[in-house]
Amino acid sequence: MTGRPAPATLPPSLRVWLGLIAALAALAVTVLGVLYAGHSRPGRVDGWIQPTVENVRPPWRNVALATDFWGEPAGAAMLIVAAVASCLLLRRPRAAVLVVAGVCAAVGTTTLLKSLVGRTIHGDNLSYPSGHTAFATALALMAALLATGRLGLGRAAGTLLVIASALVAGAAMGLAQVALGAHYPTDVLGGWCTALAVIPATAWLIDRTADRLAGRSADAGRRERP
Repeated sequence: MTGRPAPATLPPSLRVWLGLIAALAALAVTVLGVLYAGHSRPGRVDGWIQPTVENVRPPWRNVALATDFWGEPAGAAMLIVAAVASCLLLRRPRAAVLVVAGVCAAVGTTTLLKSLVGRTIHGDNLSYPSGHTAFATALALMAALLATGRLGLGRAAGTLLVIASALVAGAAMGLAQVALGAHYPTDVLGGWCTALAVIPATAWLIDRTADRLAGRSADAGRRERP
C-alpha cells in the first residue's frame, strides 16, 4: 500500500505562466546587468527615483531599518526556520525543501551576479542585484505557491496571488534598501527579477526530482512483491 503523492511545490495550473514570467525576469536581469556592468554611479532611472526615497528621517528610517533586519543573517535565519517549520506542520515536505533550496538559489545567484557585474555603491560595495530584495521576494513567492496549492486556486487567481505577493515583499524591502542608501533602485529591480527567475525554476526542479524518486520507489516496491 502506497500513500498519496506529495503535493507539487509548483502548482500545475501555474507552470506555463510562471515559466514565461521567469524567462522574462531572467532576460531583465541580464539586460540590466549588461547596462550597469562596472558602473559606480546611479543611472538615469535611478536619478528619477532615488532622490525621493533615500535619506529618509524618523520614523520612516526606523521602518526601513526594521525591514532591512529581516534580510540580514540573523533576521533571515529566523524567517527561514519559521517557514520550514510551518511547511512541516502543514505536511508539505516539498515546500520545506523549496524554502531552503529557493533561498540558497536566490541569494547565491545574486552573490554570483554581483561579482560578474561589478557595479558598486559607496566605494567598492558591490550592489547589483540586491540580495536583500531577492531574499524577501523569494520567501513571498514560496509562501504564495504554498497557499495556491493548499487553497486549490486556479490559474488566474493563483498567478495574481503570486505576483501580488512578490510585488509587496519586493517593494517593501527594495524601498528600505534605497532609503538606507544600500542600493540603487535598479539594483532592487534586479534582485526582484532574480527571485522571479530562480524560484519557479527551483520549484519545478524539486517536483521533477521528487516525482522521479517516488516513481523509482514505487517500481522497486512492485518488483519486491511476491
